[in-house]
Amino acid sequence: MARLNLLDPQVRANPYPYYAELRRAAPVSVVDPGEVWAVSRYDDVVSVLKNPSVFSSQGLRAATVQPWVERNPITDSMALLDPPRHTPIRSLVSHAFSSRVLPRVEPLARAAAAEFAARASRGIEVDICEELSTTLPAKVIANLLGMDDVRADVFRTWSEDLVAISPATPEASRPRIVATIEELTRYIEAVFEDRKRARRDDLASDLLDAQLDGRRLDDAELMSFMFVLFVAGFETTTHLLTNALRLLAARPDLLDRLRRDPSSIVPFVEETLRTEPSVHGTLRAVMRDAEVGGVALPAGSVVCALIASANRDETRFEDAERFDIDRDRKPNVSFGHGVHFCLGAPLARAEARIALEELLPRVGAIHVTQEPTWNSSIVVRGATSCRIRFEPL
Repeated sequence: MARLNLLDPQVRANPYPYYAELRRAAPVSVVDPGEVWAVSRYDDVVSVLKNPSVFSSQGLRAATVQPWVERNPITDSMALLDPPRHTPIRSLVSHAFSSRVLPRVEPLARAAAAEFAARASRGIEVDICEELSTTLPAKVIANLLGMDDVRADVFRTWSEDLVAISPATPEASRPRIVATIEELTRYIEAVFEDRKRARRDDLASDLLDAQLDGRRLDDAELMSFMFVLFVAGFETTTHLLTNALRLLAARPDLLDRLRRDPSSIVPFVEETLRTEPSVHGTLRAVMRDAEVGGVALPAGSVVCALIASANRDETRFEDAERFDIDRDRKPNVSFGHGVHFCLGAPLARAEARIALEELLPRVGAIHVTQEPTWNSSIVVRGATSCRIRFEPL
């Protein structure tokens, strides 16, 4: 088969048939951009993700280190570190990112969803990527990070710029991205300076107070985590909400079911995560000669673990291409696996659930009136625009 380019517009529009062909004919094979080794089957993806000593997060780090970016705090974040350096930082952050987070932000998420639902109930057509899918997670992340005076559209621009950093970033976009990094750095520095003078009831204060065996997060670690949470917390929920509404537009029967039985919203969100995850692949550096799926991978090569392909592996999920909220629930890898499992997974799930709980009882039919345009990240696949019309109930 011809070498697959993961960023080809035709692939971006619907990558799943291409993933299926990889699983069938070339489950471990070289793809573009970057001539990386794509790993497409569930068991192989899990094997890569759970073995950081062999498949290092330095592979993902390499994508964020570009000659035109002088400083990118994400580069040195715990998401891009391996044990043992990763372990104490993860423990400290986990202590701060505790059970207090959801109760703290749920009222904000519900208020944002209810405000949009009130508009949608009258019948509107919007670019959902500019509306609910942006405003709800922006309010949540702004509250967590102490950035309440930043507009949702600014959040979206910053997040899209940070995700766009890669070897394939267009030269024309680079000055804007560098400016975004500088602007966000200054903003976060100001937040921490303010919290050092007086703590508040927010995550920034909790991160300053977190300690384990006398160790605290240093300034660089604090900055790096805030950058990661900003991107991961915003991008994951934004694309999850857009994908959920696109699926409901295509399946009026499911829309009716969720409206009649709100308890079905939770398995619907899980099946959306399985079939349309925000993160499609994650990169790992091969630290020593290794073998995956019977294929020899030389030390120094880079692996792309195709999470979105693993979630549709026929050997893992029965009738895997079918969207079925009643299927026997098996763990998927939408939020990763192993030491880098996403800390924000419960938050993303809760935001999607809350949004649907508020919206669905207030609207009638949902229609996609303009198909999505897609971003160009090898890691995150998400719509940059998608027009949706909500009919009155």
